[in-house]
Amino acid sequence: MTSVAVFCGANKGSFPWFEEAAFELGKTLAQRNIRVLFGGGSVGLMGVLADAVLAYHGPITGVITHQLDGLELGHPGVKEMIKVESMSERRVLLLHNTDGVITMPGGYGSMDEHFEALTLAQLHQYKKPIGLLNVKGYYDPLIDMMDAMVHNGFLKANNRHLCIDAATVPELLDKMTAYEYNALPKWH
Repeated sequence: MTSVAVFCGANKGSFPWFEEAAFELGKTLAQRNIRVLFGGGSVGLMGVLADAVLAYHGPITGVITHQLDGLELGHPGVKEMIKVESMSERRVLLLHNTDGVITMPGGYGSMDEHFEALTLAQLHQYKKPIGLLNVKGYYDPLIDMMDAMVHNGFLKANNRHLCIDAATVPELLDKMTAYEYNALPKWH
């Protein structure tokens, strides 16, 4: 992987381990010289992630809406900042030419971005690994829900495997590096 889109919250969450995981992810990606594309924010886990990438001299690109940048939420240390009109434009640019997606704990926006990537993968329009960093079980209910979608016939089992999850940064990156889209069963 040479570039990855990271979706994460504009809040830090209620517990210190979310911030610690965001810093570890940013540091690890920078040390591996993997370009980070992120929402461009200076607040929440986005800001922590960007601060870590910058502290370890990694490549980083922000994609932010004019509205959010106008609220002075854009990260001032990120020199490569792309400004767009809409959130949908932002999502498209975040996925464009990336080698994978990592979704950290977050809220509606992170879920929107994560499921957009999964939907595109299901439609064979995005063929790169899509990972959930399941910090301290944050995504356990979501993982259970995706399994329930399969059990209840709303999601094919082979499409369920489009979403990779791991509890730690090294484990997730290892799984994503080993991912082979072509190895997935085809639709019938």
